[in-house]
Formats: sequence, structure tokens, C-alpha cells
Amino acid sequence: MKAFKYIAFLFLIAIIGTSIYISVQPNSFEVSRTRTIKAPDAVIYSNVIDFKNWKDWSAWVEADPSAKITLSAQTKGIGGSYSWEDKDGIGTIKTQEAIANEYIKQYMQFADFPPSEIIWNFKQNTNGSTDVTWTISGKDLPFGFKAYNVFTGGIDKKIGPDYERSLEKLDSVVIAEMKKYSIAVNGITKHSGGYYLYNTASCKISELESKIEEMLPKVIKYAQKNHVTLAGKPFINYIKWDEENNAVIFSCCVPTTEQVITAEGDAIITGNFESFKAVKTTLKGNYNHLKETWETAMAYIPKNGFEVVENGPMIETYINTPANTPNPADLVTEIYIAVKDTIE
Repeated sequence: MKAFKYIAFLFLIAIIGTSIYISVQPNSFEVSRTRTIKAPDAVIYSNVIDFKNWKDWSAWVEADPSAKITLSAQTKGIGGSYSWEDKDGIGTIKTQEAIANEYIKQYMQFADFPPSEIIWNFKQNTNGSTDVTWTISGKDLPFGFKAYNVFTGGIDKKIGPDYERSLEKLDSVVIAEMKKYSIAVNGITKHSGGYYLYNTASCKISELESKIEEMLPKVIKYAQKNHVTLAGKPFINYIKWDEENNAVIFSCCVPTTEQVITAEGDAIITGNFESFKAVKTTLKGNYNHLKETWETAMAYIPKNGFEVVENGPMIETYINTPANTPNPADLVTEIYIAVKDTIE
């Protein structure tokens, strides 16, 4: 009997000791994880700010595909929200604040746990990658929540790995999205032609990209400096392409509404295209798919009863550019190759 009382006393002491230990635990928590993703901040932010994308990279959805996701009428931006239900309970999350490409603040309520604040920070690095930091925090924690933390090893240990896995999956999703592209031969069209300003150079094919990046801005700046009204998007006209000798002759051009008389000796001069019949092909995606786009267009021409016009225009028009289109999958380039019917 004395032994039983002694054991009961020890048990009571253990309960009291544990209760005291739990009660003196911090009244707040914070779990934070950071991952560097090789993508622009704008591309990552665009994905995270829209809750309809979360199912694609959520570690919790991956672990429990049967979880019920309910999207609200608005999923993107401030006021966007969604809810879910899984074996552990019902949760909701809503975006409260956002600074484009930099910061997102969200409010989350899950089951009977205290409400939590979620913060996303996006910091772009000089090499083009972005440090993505995802933080969840809470305060005024009740005794039961602190007890849960004590007996499960702490909330960081409990959900930290899920945050790491979600960021890993977000990385994969974003990179895969950036690699998407499509090539479409739009068929025969009539290019309007017109006046344009241009400069011309020759170089190795391997040096072409860097030469365009150097030359095209000079033409654009010339037009801006001289208050020239542009008539469309900048383009490249390929005059000669010699793969065997790794050589290309090309012009960097901007279309103008009228003929511009440039000063003698200027590196920028005026040209003019007469309206011409062309095969149009559109690339949506990164410029590294341009070679395939040109090959697709050139293969289409003889198969469909046309012939390339010798020394005719071969134009590559940039509808948008990386300067205003952070996701390369959204870049649009149109190719126009002057053709004639083979029966003519």
C-alpha cells in the first residue's frame, strides 16, 4: 500500500513537473525555410500569389492526395483564398498584403490550432536566381498547443520538412513552366513591308546573340533620340546564313511610320521593304528554340508548294522581350520568310 502511494505521489509530481515545463514554453512559434530557385522573382511570385497553383507543389497534397481542396471565387492577389479538408481537420488561408515580386502576407486558420501568420519574401540575386523564404508564425499559444509541441518534438520538427519539400517542388514546377514552348506555322500571309531603321553586321553564328544584344538597342536609342515614331516591333533581317562557314550577315531593325533621312556617315540608315508574300511561323517560348522554329518554317515551305524568294526578306520579329517578360515561356517571336509559288 505504501509502495502504491509512493508511485502515485511520483506520478503526481511528474504530472505537475510536466505541466510546469509545458506552461513555461514560449507563447509563440516560428518556422522558416529558404530555398534558392534559378528563376526570376516575378516568375516565382506569380505562381505563389495564386492559390490555384498550390496543389501542384504542396507537400501536404502530395502526402494526402485525397485531401479536399476548395478554391474560392478569387484565388489570386490580395483577398484571394482557399480552404482544404484532410484527416486532421479543416483549414483556410487568405492573402492579406502583397508587394509584387517581393512580399506576401497571409492569414491561416487550421482545425483548433491558433491562427497563424504566413510571410513570403522573394529576393532576386545578381545571377538571376531568387531566394524564396517561407515563414509561418503564431502567438498567444494555449496550453494544449504547447503540450502538442512538447510531445511531438516541436513544431519546427513537425512541419519544417513539409516546408522544405514544398519549396523543392515549387522549384521544379517553376523551372518546368519556364521551359515550356510551342511552335506554330501560321501559313501564308501578306507582310505589309514599310520603312525601317537598321544597322548591319557580320559575325560567326556562335556570336550572333551577343551581337544582336549589342546592336539592336543602338537602333532603338537612335529612334528615341531623334523622336522617330515606330510602326511596330523590332526585328532582325537575315541577309545570309552560312552554317558551313559559321557565318551570318544580318540587320537589326525597327519599323518606322515614314522614311527617315539619316545623316551621311551614320551607322544607322534607312531601309524599305515592299509588301511581300510570306510564310509566318510563331514561337512562344525561350529564344533557344529559334533554330528549331526556323527549321520548322523552312521545312513547311517546299512541302506546301512554295519556294523561298532568293535574297528576299527573312525576318525575326520580337513581339515582346526579356526586359518586359520575365518568364521565357511567355516570349513571342514571329518569323516571316518571303516565298513565291513554285508554279509561278
